[in-house]
Amino acid sequence: MNKIKIFQREIEDGVGDTVASQASIAYCTEAVYRPDNKLSKGSIVNKILAENKDQMDLYYLEAVLVSTGWNRNDDVFLNSDTWAARATPEDKQFNFMHNENDIIGHITGSYIVDKLGHPITASASDVPKEFDIVTQAVIYNSWMQDENKERMEQIIAEIEEGDKWYVSMECLFAGFDYALIGEDGQSKLLERNEASAFLTKHLRCYGGLGEYEGYKVGRALRNISFSGKGLVSKPANPDSVILSPKTKSTTAFIANANDNSVNFNTGDDTKMADENVYKEQLDTLKADLKEAVAANKAIKADIETAKDKEFASTIESHKAAVQAQTDLVTAKQEELDTVATQLVEANAKIEVLVDLQKELDETKASLEAAEAFKAEAEKAARTTARVARLVEAGLEQDKAEVSCAALDALEDEAFESFVISAFPPKKMGDDDDKYYGKHKKDKDKKDAKKKDAKAELNLSDLDGLESSEASLQDGTDDLDEKTTKLHADVAEWFGKLSISKESK
Repeated sequence: MNKIKIFQREIEDGVGDTVASQASIAYCTEAVYRPDNKLSKGSIVNKILAENKDQMDLYYLEAVLVSTGWNRNDDVFLNSDTWAARATPEDKQFNFMHNENDIIGHITGSYIVDKLGHPITASASDVPKEFDIVTQAVIYNSWMQDENKERMEQIIAEIEEGDKWYVSMECLFAGFDYALIGEDGQSKLLERNEASAFLTKHLRCYGGLGEYEGYKVGRALRNISFSGKGLVSKPANPDSVILSPKTKSTTAFIANANDNSVNFNTGDDTKMADENVYKEQLDTLKADLKEAVAANKAIKADIETAKDKEFASTIESHKAAVQAQTDLVTAKQEELDTVATQLVEANAKIEVLVDLQKELDETKASLEAAEAFKAEAEKAARTTARVARLVEAGLEQDKAEVSCAALDALEDEAFESFVISAFPPKKMGDDDDKYYGKHKKDKDKKDAKKKDAKAELNLSDLDGLESSEASLQDGTDDLDEKTTKLHADVAEWFGKLSISKESK
């Protein structure tokens, strides 16, 4: 058989592995001893005569293996697939409690009956809507070990007593669809495919509740092969029963349909009696079934009418659902088109903003470069002016340039105060205006305050240095304390420069 197909939705729902690993089922059915045997007589007489009978080490029995329709486990045996598998039970194992290592017999044959017990030809061209598959089997009752012999004798005795043992069908399948029953009792079949695979997780056999939006959901098996049956102690399908145990002879089995005695006499008198019993039972069965057939036809007519209504309702429902989905797709497409247009407009605005940002960055860079150039130019102009001022005060060009670098931190006013203090004229005369220029008046005021200071700067000893420092400090009284300290340090340095100049 082919492997069962797994759909992506079943994998996403977490049931894919379960579906793949559980492609076989086993159902328990009651093993009932029926001495009247009304269900089986008309269908199995010819088979009984054809079997390999009278084997002393075999116990003969038969049971309904499977019935079409919906069972208690929400698995559905469709008439088409069950009919296709009608011959597969033959020559398969008969085990104990579904243990394949505990084989107690085997299936010898199978045949088909309708729900009223009428035999159905296996080669019939029209597939019946409802039917049962009956299997014939033997149990091995001859064992070498005493414990096995005693065990089988007890099992056979309990089968004949009834209400103890049941037959459990085993089958394989390579696919399934969904059987649905609505709240109104109407049923329909839905193909299992990628679109409908979301229903798998709702099936009871895969952990679901067996329901979906008001529908009862069942698993309709496809591509079935019956692989055997087991003798078990739990019931399932009430229609699948052991019809009767068959002992060592055909006549004994037929007699057993009338009472519980077992007659091993195979003489002509016994056969005639058995045939009379069978005819009486057959006449009774025909009378009983006549009314059932009429009632069954009426029920089937009602079912067909209900199915037609359900089909029409389902078509309309599907049309409405498809239209709703179409409208939803159209609305979503319109939303998508709107968003796409907005995205294009937004991208255009972003491009404009990027260009503006680029221009802004370039303008900012140009401005920063211009400001840096301006600062450098102003610094160069200030340095040139200060160098000229120091040269005017009496320093040589190279020393004036070095001094300007050292005095760069001073503000212009502090620089001028320092120059005036560090390089006073040796003699005060009319030409002082040429030397001091606009600073002469300020110098006169400062000279008035230095009555007690030395008239000249003596550059040959330390006293001259101290005088220069005192003069610098006196000339910067109007500056803050930090500027005064800086003046003092620079005055000391320039004093040494002055000493060097005088010594030359």
